[in-house]
Amino acid sequence: MARIAKEAEQAVKRREILAAAQRLVLTKGFDQMTIQDVLDALGISKGAFYHYFASKSELLEGLIELMLAEGMQLLTPIVQDPGLSAPEKLLRFFDASARWKAARKDYVLSFLRVWYADENALVRQKMQAATIQRSAPLLAAIVRQGNQEGVFDMPLPDQAGEIVLSLLANFGDAFLSLMYASEQNQDALRRAVQAVAAYNLAMERLLGARPGSLQLIGEETLREWVGTLANSE
Repeated sequence: MARIAKEAEQAVKRREILAAAQRLVLTKGFDQMTIQDVLDALGISKGAFYHYFASKSELLEGLIELMLAEGMQLLTPIVQDPGLSAPEKLLRFFDASARWKAARKDYVLSFLRVWYADENALVRQKMQAATIQRSAPLLAAIVRQGNQEGVFDMPLPDQAGEIVLSLLANFGDAFLSLMYASEQNQDALRRAVQAVAAYNLAMERLLGARPGSLQLIGEETLREWVGTLANSE
């Protein structure tokens, strides 16, 4: 019992550090935030901080893991909803993910340049692997349901879940590179629409779905992100 209580206390302390870091990311940005800022916000010692996080990179990893956990809480009920068809689940899966990020635009945007910095390549790789490990079973369940309903034709649903997530990761990289490379908002939107169409087609062919039946991101949400990224420069 004492061990369980201690582990629970440590989980609370770790969550407090992450919550403080989240607030600082919003007010200062991750690059400008220092470990000392976290210590000052919580009134704790360096030793207390380093007991939970060995470095600022580990803190970044913890913040991303927290975002993943929050996302899983949102997406799991969609997959488990018995009233939805497989295509409906997949569309809601993508839409819920996009809307979740859109609702936290300031927080998400504060991570973008840090996330794609060369020095965080290893952290990024580890977190993408963690995302696939957590989310692939959810997508595999949708694909299996789609096979049973006759709307998908993918005999390897477990592998399909991993490949779809890899497509999503590649789409995210391509989308952000496109946004930051485009100087004019209208050009950015046109190229973003083309990119979405290409990835939609790749996903439909992978799953054996009817053309035009799947969509990674809605046009309204896409326009919102294009505008946000253009204005963040």
